[in-house]
Amino acid sequence: MRVEKIGVIGGGLMGSGIAQVAAYHGLDVTLVDVNQARVDRAIEAIKGRLQREAERGRISAEAAEAAAHRLRGSADIDELTSVARAEAVIEAVVEDLEVKTRIFRQLGRVCRPDALLASNTSSLPLSDLAAASGRPERVIGLHFFNPPWALKLVEIVSTASTTEETLQDALQLCQQLDRVTVQVKDTPGFIANRLLVPFIFDAIELLQTGVASAEDIDLACRVGLNHAMGPLATADLIGLDTLKAIAESMFEEYGEPRFKAPTLLRRLVSLGYLGRKTGRGFFRYT
Repeated sequence: MRVEKIGVIGGGLMGSGIAQVAAYHGLDVTLVDVNQARVDRAIEAIKGRLQREAERGRISAEAAEAAAHRLRGSADIDELTSVARAEAVIEAVVEDLEVKTRIFRQLGRVCRPDALLASNTSSLPLSDLAAASGRPERVIGLHFFNPPWALKLVEIVSTASTTEETLQDALQLCQQLDRVTVQVKDTPGFIANRLLVPFIFDAIELLQTGVASAEDIDLACRVGLNHAMGPLATADLIGLDTLKAIAESMFEEYGEPRFKAPTLLRRLVSLGYLGRKTGRGFFRYT
C-alpha cells in the first residue's frame, strides 16, 4: 500500500518532526493536537524549520514551500474524524498508556478498514494499543528518533498479531519517507533505548557522585568515544520526564537495577527541569 495521506497525532517535537518528514517527502499531512493553539504552534514550528533548512542550502526553497502546503491541522483529538480517510496514522503523544489507549480505541472506530495504525512509543507495550484498536493485525510500532527530520533511523516494532502485510506496508511507508529501518519485537526499550538508557544512567551516577562535571562527562564521550552528543545532553534532548517514563517501563518489565532511574534524574523531573523543552535539565538552555 502506497501512502498519500497520513495523519499524525500529537504536535510536540516528535509529532511535528514526523509530520515535517512526511510533508517533505510528498505526503498530505493532517496534524492533530488537543487545541487549535497547539496545532498552530506545531505547524508554524515545522514551517520555520523548513525555512531554516532552505536558508542553509540543505533543501531547496521550492521543496520547503511545497512541504508547507501539504500540511493541515486539526484539534479534533477526541473524535479524530480528520484522519478517517488517511491510509496511515502515526500516534506520537505523551508516553502515557491511558492516553495512547484512548487514541487507538478511537482510531479503530473511525479509520478506514485498511489503514496502517502506528505508534511512536519508545517504551509502552504496543500489544496493549493494538488490542485497544479492535484491529490488532493492522497496528505496528514506528519508533522515530529525535529529531525526526535529522535522524533517519526508525525501529519497526511488531506484535504477535501484526500481519506480514502490515509489516510490508510499514516498510514501504518508511521507504517513502527515506528512513533507515530495523525490525524488533514488542519489548520495552526495543534496541536503541535498551542500550542507551543504562549508558545515560551511568553518566548521571558519575555526576551525582561527584566524579566529574556534566561538561567533562559529555566532553569525554564526544571526544574519547566519538559520540556526536554526550549522554547528559542527550538526556536533555529526549526530555527527562520521557527518559524517566522509559526507565520505569523497562524496570517494571526486566527488574534489572541498571534500568532504575537515578535519584538525581527523579529530583530534576520533580522540580520541572525536563531538559531542552523547559530550558533547564543537566544543562541550561537560553
